[in-house]
Amino acid sequence: MNTRQHDPFKTAFDSLEEFADLISQVLNCPITIEDANHRLLAYSTHDERTDPARIYTIIGRRVPEKVINQLWKEGTIPALLQTREPIRVKNMDDIGLNNRVAISIWKQDEVLGFIWAIEIDKTLTDKDFDLLKKAADSAKNKLLQLQTRKNKKEEHSQEFFWKLLTGHLKGEKDIYERFHALKITPSPSFVIAVFQFPENITSKVEQNISYLLKTSQLMKILLYTIDCNQLIVLISAVNNKEPYQEFNRFVQTFVSTMNERYQIKGITPVYSSIYDDYQKIGQAYKETLSVLAIKEKFPAETKEIFNYQKLGIYQLFELILEKRQSEASENYSLKRLQEYDQRHHSNLVETLEVFLNKDNNINDAAKELNVHANTLNYRLKRISEIGDVNFKDPSQKMLLYIDLKLEKYK
Repeated sequence: MNTRQHDPFKTAFDSLEEFADLISQVLNCPITIEDANHRLLAYSTHDERTDPARIYTIIGRRVPEKVINQLWKEGTIPALLQTREPIRVKNMDDIGLNNRVAISIWKQDEVLGFIWAIEIDKTLTDKDFDLLKKAADSAKNKLLQLQTRKNKKEEHSQEFFWKLLTGHLKGEKDIYERFHALKITPSPSFVIAVFQFPENITSKVEQNISYLLKTSQLMKILLYTIDCNQLIVLISAVNNKEPYQEFNRFVQTFVSTMNERYQIKGITPVYSSIYDDYQKIGQAYKETLSVLAIKEKFPAETKEIFNYQKLGIYQLFELILEKRQSEASENYSLKRLQEYDQRHHSNLVETLEVFLNKDNNINDAAKELNVHANTLNYRLKRISEIGDVNFKDPSQKMLLYIDLKLEKYK
């Protein structure tokens, strides 16, 4: 006698919507099917029973970010990425989530998506769990077809993005036509962000990056690509009341989340000025590379700087250095102080740099140098005498500050 459980899902279905309804009928509970990035693919329509999290997911066509974050924190999503078994998720009133059961849809070692079954008026049994596993197996081929189409689109998107970054596309009309061909709505304004990783980005890390960018709802991501150890992202700059604060929040959140979820540390984030001409994407990209170069030379001074506009005088360093080298000129005061330090093993140049870094604040500079304010005043007097420095002359102080930084930049 055959005692194996009948598989009601071994049947042809035209769409995932039809399949979601079938699962709902078999298990007698509301069903949603998501892709691996928590975008809604289908949901059962013949059941009015639901909860707020499901309603927001259906309306927004994606799982709300606060729900995703909470499911990461309490371990549900990490577990779903490790097991093929159904997982019971307890009620979470603060994010509008009722009791439910989730299962991953696998193809070999890759998760293609998830099925969620809400436990309303019933608790799923072990028999229901077996049926849910059969449903996940039957959904696999449909999700593979969707993924194949998605991967082809992403390949075309990345090729298009590289042509924009390297200036191989000219003409606003041609650029906009290519956006529309990829079914991407170009934003009226944008920035380029670059995240520099400590090591080259592996395929596994790339999957994590893709997941994070596609589930983040802080910013609208238009395009992204990867170059060795750099993630390059095109981001919409529309509808931001305080754009630079919001971009700072986005890049810092991305870095902290990569650390918290995937234990990747040491990512350096930067982003360009805001542009409204896609023919200038290459220029925006060069700005980000300039910020990275400055942050590498001056990590302490630029620790809280992520944006080209906030670089201040550092924006002009290449031009100033080129002029200095072409004229073979030297800063007389700085040269005198350097020679004095060499002869007497003193640190007047360091004292001057810290004092200028602290905007002439005696107390802050003394604290940084770990000396008494009186000691600092004495050193400043010696600096004034030896280097012929007038601390009341802002133009001389500014030039000293620039030349001190250029010494490091060189």
